[in-house]
Amino acid sequence: MTVHRRHKCFHLITALAMGASLLALSACSSGAAADPAGSAAGATPKPGGNLRVGIVGGSAKDTLDAHAPVTHPDEARAIQLYDTLASYDNDHKIQMALADTVSPSADGASWTVHLRDGLKFSDGTPITADDVVFTFKRITDPKAPMAGAAALSTLKRDALTATDARTVLFPFSAPYATFPDTVAQYTSGIVPASYDPKKPVSSGPFVLDSFTPGQQSVFVKNPHYWRAGQPYLDKVTIVDFPDDTARVNALLGGQVDAIDQLPLGQVNVVKANPAMKVLESSTGSWLPFTMRVDQAPFNDPKVREAFRLIVDRKQMVDQVLGGHGSVGNDMYSPLDACFPSDVAQRSQDIDKAKSLLAEAGKSNLSVELVTSPAAAGLVEAAQVFAQQAKAAGVTVNVKKVDPGEFYGDQYLKWNFSQDFWFTRDYLPQTAASGLSGAPYNETHWDDQEWLALVTRAQATTDEAARCGLIKQAQKIEFDRGGYIIWGFPNSVDAHSSAVIGLVPDKSGIPLTSFGFRNVWLNK
Repeated sequence: MTVHRRHKCFHLITALAMGASLLALSACSSGAAADPAGSAAGATPKPGGNLRVGIVGGSAKDTLDAHAPVTHPDEARAIQLYDTLASYDNDHKIQMALADTVSPSADGASWTVHLRDGLKFSDGTPITADDVVFTFKRITDPKAPMAGAAALSTLKRDALTATDARTVLFPFSAPYATFPDTVAQYTSGIVPASYDPKKPVSSGPFVLDSFTPGQQSVFVKNPHYWRAGQPYLDKVTIVDFPDDTARVNALLGGQVDAIDQLPLGQVNVVKANPAMKVLESSTGSWLPFTMRVDQAPFNDPKVREAFRLIVDRKQMVDQVLGGHGSVGNDMYSPLDACFPSDVAQRSQDIDKAKSLLAEAGKSNLSVELVTSPAAAGLVEAAQVFAQQAKAAGVTVNVKKVDPGEFYGDQYLKWNFSQDFWFTRDYLPQTAASGLSGAPYNETHWDDQEWLALVTRAQATTDEAARCGLIKQAQKIEFDRGGYIIWGFPNSVDAHSSAVIGLVPDKSGIPLTSFGFRNVWLNK
């Protein structure tokens, strides 16, 4: 896979602190060079056109809020509308975006962010340090904390300061080693101090034209976007498709130009069509089964271990993903440099699962598993698990609901369910789903030994020492956490051959990870 960096130059500057190391990030140019796949191959980007994209999921509860995306369409909208201070390249490496430097203090307890020169919102007003302060105060508002709030729990919010028009000081109550990861998350998009999520002003490549929740969103080119010459498209239309068949038919019938999460049974059909292309990316995405550790029967760690031993992971990857992915080992963030790949692979052990259930007094257990076509593979995985569980004497009653209900009032309350996650490193992922105050703590995980390790890791500036702590924390989740992580699916998307500029991307969302700013239409 060819990795295309989005800047002419990118530096990692090592700052020694207390005998350890922190990374300060900087971009060597205040401008941005486009390097999409087509131009790298010698093609010249063609401006104009309307890209129509079918995205899985969506409901009447869809949102435009920069800091509260839940579903795939929510995330796609956020990425079109809002740029972040830093971002990731196709290989999941951090690079600069609205900021041109992100630098730690000597002890790592504060970070200084410096904005690029000449940045503007879509209405032509300058993007300033005051807007950055507002954005992060909004995210961390104790009365209404947003999706990124848990990752910033040690931020001294009242001391967050704009030291000049382009510089912001982020002070923390302890060293914060992974701050650049936090500001690169798509839930940290920069908004103006006058922000109204119902009438969003954009810092990203596109501006909202219209929005019908559960149906579609239309965006037009941001005339003040900071990346020179981008986006190439005049318009992007995102269409919600809860139904896989309808989404594929829309692509094959020419109603849309691209779709995410191509059903794997349709890969060969699309490949056989000379007017279509399949885009496959290896990623760190994961589709967990979620067990609430605070509710019976999953409040017993023996039951949780038994359920992990029920799974035939290779069969799951082969049957659910059609081989388009890799086997998991009940630990997430496989692309993190600290991932404990030396932990022995857990495999199916029906006899031990039966024994553990008997010890817990849960032989012949019957449970309900709530699933939804909210992401490709969820429903199929639920059905395969239900079949595998029979061998252990467990009856799994699969309850399929639509995405609107799945992410409705009961979301995070389901006792035994599923979810989807895109690529994140370990500590940012814990802030999203693991900490007791995390916005999406679907397993209701609250383990004090684990929390102490994660807290220490977040404050540890030496990478080797931080990795040691992360590996210990991962092992605790492996042993007694609330997730069953059976595999890491490749991202398999499809598009018309007239769509140029899409490339494989480890984020798990290659169609939207760069806000379609590199894409153009050759028609």
